[in-house]
Amino acid sequence: MIRFQNVSKHFRTEQHKKVILDRVNVEFLPGYSYGLLGVNGAGKSTTMKMIAGSLLPNSGRIFKDVRVSWPLGFAGGFHPKMTGKDNLNFVARVYGEDVRRVTNFVEEFAELGDYLNAPVHTYSSGMMARLAFGLSMAIEFDCYLVDEITAVGDARFQARCRAAFDNRRKNSDIIMISHSMQTINVYCDKGMVLVDGQILVFDKIEAAIETYYRLNR
Repeated sequence: MIRFQNVSKHFRTEQHKKVILDRVNVEFLPGYSYGLLGVNGAGKSTTMKMIAGSLLPNSGRIFKDVRVSWPLGFAGGFHPKMTGKDNLNFVARVYGEDVRRVTNFVEEFAELGDYLNAPVHTYSSGMMARLAFGLSMAIEFDCYLVDEITAVGDARFQARCRAAFDNRRKNSDIIMISHSMQTINVYCDKGMVLVDGQILVFDKIEAAIETYYRLNR
């Protein structure tokens, strides 16, 4: 379970205070996949980063008793001067995974060839996405965070990514952000809608989508 206890988050500039969450108490229950919805600027990605642990709330606490991924395909944590393989080794050790197994999986999945031994800063955006997605699939999590599923590579590779992701979600929950309500409806059971610093919880994803559409009128 993932639980928010009196969580508040805001960003402040010299003339403005942007409130993302205001003393929010919600639970993401195990066994369900959630669609995280809201209008542009509501704070969906910020909330997901807090769930991942890469961003802290201003106050309150977030409790997790499940293994949660970083946002799927996220490449911002790679060290640009390290090789792809060195980055894989580092992440595998952090998560207590077998280094050789993780490296072999990503090497076969991402199809980067000799570039796996090159510094990450030499990669194209497509190569970086392949490395990141492969690493996301190499490590099993109880809950996967998905901030938009981006198309990676050609049609063949995209199909491979979808197949790998569908295989992972058979035994894992998902918290998903997407501008495609069709995608949300396919992958998610329940919904949460961010509005005015609060999170509205819906037991049916259809009700969450309907609320999202009303907010976007």
